[in-house]
Amino acid sequence: MAEAREMRCMNNIAVKAAAFALLLSVCGLGFAHPEDELCHAGTGVIDPQLCALLGEMDRAGGDVAQDDPDELLAVFEAERGFMANLARYVWVGLGHILPGGLDHILFVVALFLAAQNFRSLIWLITAFTFAHSVTLALAATGVMVLPPSIVEPLIAFTIAFVAFENLFDSPTAKWRTVIVFMFGLIHGLGFAGFFGELGLPEGLFFSSLIGFNLGVEAGQGAVIGITAMVAGLANWLLRTLAMPNAYQYFITRPASALIGLIGLYWGCERLLGVG
Repeated sequence: MAEAREMRCMNNIAVKAAAFALLLSVCGLGFAHPEDELCHAGTGVIDPQLCALLGEMDRAGGDVAQDDPDELLAVFEAERGFMANLARYVWVGLGHILPGGLDHILFVVALFLAAQNFRSLIWLITAFTFAHSVTLALAATGVMVLPPSIVEPLIAFTIAFVAFENLFDSPTAKWRTVIVFMFGLIHGLGFAGFFGELGLPEGLFFSSLIGFNLGVEAGQGAVIGITAMVAGLANWLLRTLAMPNAYQYFITRPASALIGLIGLYWGCERLLGVG
């Protein structure tokens, strides 16, 4: 009976996590305005002032504003630059995770394996997301800065810690959400290091930062979704083969051990400055 409950729990986590990840990914990408389909640069089909009015109607829920057309056009062009840059950096952030951010991917997978149920997964991901968003913003604006020689080894060791903790009845398990939050602060500094190397357009720093962070969250959601689907498929296969306790022995522990060894290797490599 215990084995059956564990398998049903794993399937429940996988299904809910996949739905949650889909929601994260969609929210990270869905902010276009209807006027974008008609008024993009270079068409020469619609008068710019009319485009500005269309944009204002969209924001006003369909009511035509009676503002000065020239002022309205200037506002529309500024907002269009903001939104276009925002969308551009969403894709930059997404690409930094998929396929570029292997260390971040492994950390999120380790968190998924650490979750006992869907509620604990939500708490872990929320703590991690909030923490790295805070330090990304602080570091990108110059408030908090640490050199990569410190941040990068720490990121690798956080991966090893979370993964190896999955292998044992760790006394720190009850503090896991707090620990993940602290680790998220470190990962945010890593994101900021990459963000700082980008050639940011003048006057569009904050749209770049917001877009990049949204892209990171969308990529993170995709990683959770893919992991949930693979885990659910593996659990279904093991249940079909009538293998009790197989998920822990054949999936969670081997995957956690492998991720932990990779994180430990990366940490030592980065700490020693080799590779």
